[in-house]
Amino acid sequence: MAYPQLTDKPGALETAEAIRSGALSVAEAVDAAIVRLEKLDGPVNALAVPDFERACARAKELDMKGPQGSQPLFGVPMTVKESFEVEGLQSCWGHEKLTDYIAPRDSELVRRLKAAGAVILGKTNVPVDLSDWQSANPVYGRTTNPHNAERSPGGSSGGGAAAVASGMVACEYGTDIGGSVRVPAHFCGIWGHKTTWGIVSKQGHDHPLMARRTGFVAGHDGALSIAGPLARNADDLAVLTRIGSRYALEARGKPLMECRLLAVTEYPGAPVDASVAEPIEAAIAALIAAGVRVDRVQDVTGDLMPDLEAQQAVYMRMLNTAMARGAPAPNGKRASATDWFDMLDAQATKEAEWARLFRSYDFVLAPPAPVLAVPHVEGGRVFDTAIRINGEDVPGASGLAWAGIATFPNLPSTVLPVGSGVYEGAELPCGMQVIGPSMSDLDCIHTADQIGNILHR
Repeated sequence: MAYPQLTDKPGALETAEAIRSGALSVAEAVDAAIVRLEKLDGPVNALAVPDFERACARAKELDMKGPQGSQPLFGVPMTVKESFEVEGLQSCWGHEKLTDYIAPRDSELVRRLKAAGAVILGKTNVPVDLSDWQSANPVYGRTTNPHNAERSPGGSSGGGAAAVASGMVACEYGTDIGGSVRVPAHFCGIWGHKTTWGIVSKQGHDHPLMARRTGFVAGHDGALSIAGPLARNADDLAVLTRIGSRYALEARGKPLMECRLLAVTEYPGAPVDASVAEPIEAAIAALIAAGVRVDRVQDVTGDLMPDLEAQQAVYMRMLNTAMARGAPAPNGKRASATDWFDMLDAQATKEAEWARLFRSYDFVLAPPAPVLAVPHVEGGRVFDTAIRINGEDVPGASGLAWAGIATFPNLPSTVLPVGSGVYEGAELPCGMQVIGPSMSDLDCIHTADQIGNILHR
């Protein structure tokens, strides 16, 4: 089924406008999305938990009612990450032993999306416990990258990124603690946004082992972890961020030519492969040629630049503690309350240092990851293996530094596609992070959009 007056990969706002104009009904939009999923998802395996019957019923209901007030996503079919609670749907985080857990109600984010008019088609694939840069598990199988079936789409929001990149859906909501929105966007050549910590509720995004034990966990945002959107353009990313946010976000809309940007392309202990470095350097050169001011780390005077090596050390301790909920580390030592408060103190210090940097710079440009889409890893995680960087084997976990650069100080970061490179013999998409001060989410997206306009002239 073809979309009337729409592209073959319609955006969310494009779809909503077609519905509002009468060129398309909600039922037609949902039917078309289901057809795309059924046609394209076989080799990609992005959709883990379909919910087509209820989506069709919801579409008919919306067509009868029409838009109710301001509903920016009225009639837009989309997916959400498997880990979000959707009433009546399975949520197992990739664990075979937890497939009997059925969510009793919607998560706060899903309620917001539905209130904005979205139609949820189902939930997308993840790695076990959301803890890898690939999306494979014994329950739902392995998701492949739409650009190259031998490569990972990223993780942990890899199923969603693959669904968006392939045109199955216009948008998706995922989560990110170690690059889980930004890396899939980078690997799949789409847009992704890591929100400022805490602005999008993660109530109803709880491990099913806990949720099954307690009935339904009210939940909390959890240290470091955020919920953030994936899309194919900046406008869709911005509206999804507004819908998800518990706060009234404001945007300065500062012209790019008036901005002062800082490019951070080197990180102690985290080398970047040429396949990533070259497209990003080309993007930076294009910005400079267009008249945009871009400084390098060596241009930063005094002690204005945060100590990245120190930041990475504490980030990894905090990340591992948060992911394990304080459970014993491999050395058998459980993190104490004192350990945790020490990490919070270090985090607050880095937040203050980054805030000081952003008094001199508007945004920071950085790689989202040290490599392009990695080959599938069988029987293990990317983080537990070596990755090839410039012909040498480097510990996979070192790549988390480029996620932590924004995660640890709780900063917003938008990933936009900037080109492509050749990694391990395959040409693959490459993205770039645009990181801004706390609560500048819409400005990060706006600036990334302006950068994209220059790069794609």
